[in-house]
Amino acid sequence: MVQKNDEHLTGTSQRLDELREGIDELDSQLVELLAKRAALTTEVGRIKADSGVPVYVPEREKRLIASRRAQAEDSGVSPDLVEDLLRRIMRESYHTQNNRYRCVNPGIGDVVIIGGNGALGKVFVSLFRKSGYTVYVVEKEDWSTGSASARLRVADAVIVAVPINITEQVITNLTMLKPDCLLADVTSIKNRPLTAMLKAHNGPVVGLHPMFGPDAPGMIKQVVVVTEGRDPAAYQWLMDQMITWGATLHHSKAAEHDEAMAYIQVMRHFNTFVYGEHLREENPDLETLTQFSSPIYRLELAMVGRLFAQSPELYADIIFDNPDNIELLQRFHQRFGDALRLLEAGDKQGFAERFSRVGKWFGNYSNRCLVDSKQLLLKADDGQLLRK
Repeated sequence: MVQKNDEHLTGTSQRLDELREGIDELDSQLVELLAKRAALTTEVGRIKADSGVPVYVPEREKRLIASRRAQAEDSGVSPDLVEDLLRRIMRESYHTQNNRYRCVNPGIGDVVIIGGNGALGKVFVSLFRKSGYTVYVVEKEDWSTGSASARLRVADAVIVAVPINITEQVITNLTMLKPDCLLADVTSIKNRPLTAMLKAHNGPVVGLHPMFGPDAPGMIKQVVVVTEGRDPAAYQWLMDQMITWGATLHHSKAAEHDEAMAYIQVMRHFNTFVYGEHLREENPDLETLTQFSSPIYRLELAMVGRLFAQSPELYADIIFDNPDNIELLQRFHQRFGDALRLLEAGDKQGFAERFSRVGKWFGNYSNRCLVDSKQLLLKADDGQLLRK
């Protein structure tokens, strides 16, 4: 009996080795196919740069995904798996194939990025240079030497990419610009900078808010909010250039934008700050927390940690810039206290009723989030996010 068992185990081991060799061979072929695909997408990127076709064409991507999902269904392969793989492959292609872009407006002379050595400023410097524009960077030390004024006087486009707390001060000094020079800013608030630009400069003015962090490799599949200032026809080339870079533009009134940002940025950042401060005071072991966390909680903890890996001055500027934020956060504080009193009173029924009211307010968006978040959680679990 022992001999038969040994023979069975030996046969099983040999069969497993054969199957694994077959899998390894297929994996190797996958790598070779990816290399061939990368060569093709590189050529596509070159043609797009020469012809001016936008890097990201949503309709083309949508058709491709739908076609491959149907093929997967017919082949007995998970369509979700195929879509997930393709989206990851395409994302890599977008960010590696484009070393240059078409210059939408070759007639533009010097482009000056004030704060171009900063994190977000560098993104714009890189994109403009990849499009063939002549780009200069102006930093704080250039003002005292006079080189800043000299550059700005002859510029055809000036982008202000400095910290929020000095944006208006910098804009106020831009009185030397040519009448036809385009002036834009890229701060995360829009009303006051836009007002300052319109006051300081009589030429074309537009407010921009790139809705992505400075660690983004570019604008592909990113949203840029556009707040109209003055003479949109004169800065349409910049809108077209950003679309060529792969951006999606969302036009908004400055006041509408800033009101939304109070909920999107200020409340979330302040809440995260308080959560982080509370963890610091309680002083739990972070490694232990991650070990006991499911993927969703590891993601949430990762978002908290991400905030504190960045500039405290940046987030202080975002939170403190608008005095109206205080009243919003005070109302949030009041509602937190109301919820805590439900807990103190042991009022589960009251909690459940409020929970249901919030769920009704979110409506179908909650269900969409439940579906979408499953994909994020699978990726987090596959990668063992922040778990050793």
